[in-house]
Formats: sequence, C-alpha cells, structure tokens
Amino acid sequence: MDVERSPAPADKKSLRSGYTTGACAAAATKAAATALLTGSPVKEIEITLPIGKKVTFAVVRCELSGDTAEAEVVKDAGDDPDCTHLAHIISTVRRNGPGISIEGGAGVGRITKPGLGLEVGGPAINPVPRQMIAQAVLEATGASDGFAAVISVPGGEEMAKKTLNARLGIVGGISILGTTGIVKPFSTAAYKASIEQAIDVAVTGGSKTVALTTGGKSERFAQAAFPDMPEDAFIQMGDFVGFSLKAALQRGVTEIRICGMPGKISKVAQGRMMTHAAGSEVDLGLLSKIAAACGAPQGVVGEIAAANTARHVYEIVEKHGVPGFFDKICERVVQNCEKHIARKAKVACLLTDFEGKRLGSHGIAKN
Repeated sequence: MDVERSPAPADKKSLRSGYTTGACAAAATKAAATALLTGSPVKEIEITLPIGKKVTFAVVRCELSGDTAEAEVVKDAGDDPDCTHLAHIISTVRRNGPGISIEGGAGVGRITKPGLGLEVGGPAINPVPRQMIAQAVLEATGASDGFAAVISVPGGEEMAKKTLNARLGIVGGISILGTTGIVKPFSTAAYKASIEQAIDVAVTGGSKTVALTTGGKSERFAQAAFPDMPEDAFIQMGDFVGFSLKAALQRGVTEIRICGMPGKISKVAQGRMMTHAAGSEVDLGLLSKIAAACGAPQGVVGEIAAANTARHVYEIVEKHGVPGFFDKICERVVQNCEKHIARKAKVACLLTDFEGKRLGSHGIAKN
C-alpha cells in the first residue's frame, strides 16, 4: 500500500488533492481512542483510507479526561473550493455500552427528510465514514464494542449555509462525507453524486416532477415560475444535462422541466448534453437558421450569425422582435432531451433572461 502524509505536498503541475471530512473524522477518532487506551496524547495518527492508501494526519489537539479522550484534526481539502477546507474535525471518544456508537455533535447536521439513506433524526454521517470511524476504534483498541465517538465541527452550521444541506433536509451543520477518503479538486464524481442525492430526496418526498436548473440563479427564476412545486424538487444540474436526465428517469420521475438562460439552453438546443464551456461553443449558425425559420429579415439573420455570444443573440432577437424564436429554442431542447431518455418521461423547457423574465417555453402553460 502507498503511504502518504497529510497535508499532501503541493504539486505545481497539477491541482492538489485533499482529504474528506469522513477521513478526518476517522483520524481524529483513532487518535482519541489511542490516547484513551494508552493514557498518553498523540501528535499524529495513521489511518487506512477505503481505497487502501495509508495516510498520516497531524493531530493538532489531543486531551484526556477520565474515561474520555478528545482529538482534533484540521481538514485539508487540497485545491478543491470546499467550504470545509481548514475545518477543525473533533472526535470525542468515551467508554460506552455494547457496540460502537457514532453520534453527531455541534456543527454536524441532522437528517430531517427521508431519501438520504440515513435515519431521520440521526446525524448526517454517511455510511462509509461510519465504517471508517468504527474501523478506527477497532484499530486503536482492538475492540469492536464498548466505545462511543461523537464527531463535532466548530462553525459547521455556518459552513453548511454554503452547501445544499438545507435543501436536502440536513439542518444544523455540515455532513460527514466521503467514499474514498480523498477529495479530488473540482470533482465531477462528487457533483454527480450531489445531483443523484438531490433527486433521491425529491422523489422520496413524493415529487414526480423535478426542475433541473443550470445554476443557482436559474433555480431562483424557476422557483418563481413554478411556485406550486416543493423546494426540494428544484435540482441544480450545472453542466450535467444528460446525466441528470437519466438519473431522474432511473428514480421514477415522470416530468422533467429544464430551466436556464440563453447560453446553456442554446447548447442543449444544439443537442449538447454536457454544456461546459470547454469544447461546447454556442452554434451561431444554428441560431441564425432558427431565426430565419421564424421569419427574421436577412439582415437580422446575418447579425445573429456574426454575434459574439448567446447573450448577444438574445439582445439582437429582443431588439428586432423575432416572433417565436425563443419558443423554438425551447422546443428543440425538449426534442433533444426526450430523445436522450428515449421519450420515457415528459420533458418541458423554460428559458428566461438574466433578470428572470420568461423569454420562451415549450410544454409549459403560459401565464
């Protein structure tokens, strides 16, 4: 097995990976349990991540008090823009009754909605981190029962405001997460997992219709457009259009509303199921052909073909009043999305401007 120390050294040629809250919680737990067993505080501790890699964490604080020990590890998220970077993850370990009890303390969220794979009312400590924490106790003490670990994160409630936890029904703090123990910068896998989790919560809450939005701003506009839909039915899919469509379909969603602004919606109208800027430019030729089909004068068609951005196209169309242009864009979005999921669910589309004004739609009743 590879051996690595935490924090990992910076690599100037690539973004630096970090460690999950689950890995930090396990390290703090093992440090506290070791101190409890030996009677001596520890300054560093080694754990084995779920991927088989051994990592040594610095322990910034380790204290003993009777039959209780407490240890603290600082999370290093590497170069990922993670709101829990430099969070202090604390584990308080005490001798207890049968089994290994894992509890959430201050700064760790509690589950209030079903659909997350965790008990409602319990702490937001995911299954793999739970296994890691239990394994940490076993490695430190040689015992598989007789201990309790309480995980806490000072300031976790404030950190959680920068996440989707409240939307998912996780209140009072952050989640203790991680399936590999490693945080990969700008992780595609992590974002996809958050989409799946959000859809799970929506479906478990009874929603058969979800609104997939391209970001936070378009989500707010969609919420204003569909006030009767529950909050957890709005899911930020980002650039992952195709993935989100299939994830919704797999979970039994019967109606999917695609909501966004000109740039990304224009890309979906082209048939792009991944709308990230890299390798996915707006096809101005297609937009000019749509304008021509809507009866735009040749001069306007030429302006659109020579436009700088999708937003510029929107400004040209608005200025000249090309009838039906935005509705036609939305119709193409619906056709492409329904084709992507073999027409196994109804798809609708809402296109707004940058202030939330409805520009066009397809499959959605007009007010």
